[in-house]
Amino acid sequence: MQDIGDIFHNFALIIAISASLIAQILKLAIELLRHGKVNFRTLVETGGMPSAHSAFVTALATCVGILTGWASAEFAIAFVFALIVMYDAAGVRQAAGKQARILNQIVDELFHEKTEFTEARLKELLGHTPFQVIIGCLLGIAIGWAGMIMASPAIG
Repeated sequence: MQDIGDIFHNFALIIAISASLIAQILKLAIELLRHGKVNFRTLVETGGMPSAHSAFVTALATCVGILTGWASAEFAIAFVFALIVMYDAAGVRQAAGKQARILNQIVDELFHEKTEFTEARLKELLGHTPFQVIIGCLLGIAIGWAGMIMASPAIG
């Protein structure tokens, strides 16, 4: 039986999580450049540039491909998983964000004079543009490759 502590030696998982964290930190830096101020909320929010979801799953798929081979069933699973996540980030969640924006506008127009209406606004920034997903994907592949190169002496 394996110890739960072995999870800290799973280089593919560590590199994938690192790719997601790096993408989130890049969002903070991009927000600083665009608006001239630090918004720490971007570290935990979905949406924005680059897609941390895309970076996470493509780094994982890259690591799995390097570790198990590009023709392995494990890589095929990771690859399909990555495609589904990226499609969802740019498609379904983006559409939900657009619908939320329209619904918020309708509520604003209907209740702009009635201050007793206190329903919470719907979250509008849910998904990513295709460009944000592509940049997140490229970031994840780069971090996956670099991480596996750095981890190769430890992997053996």
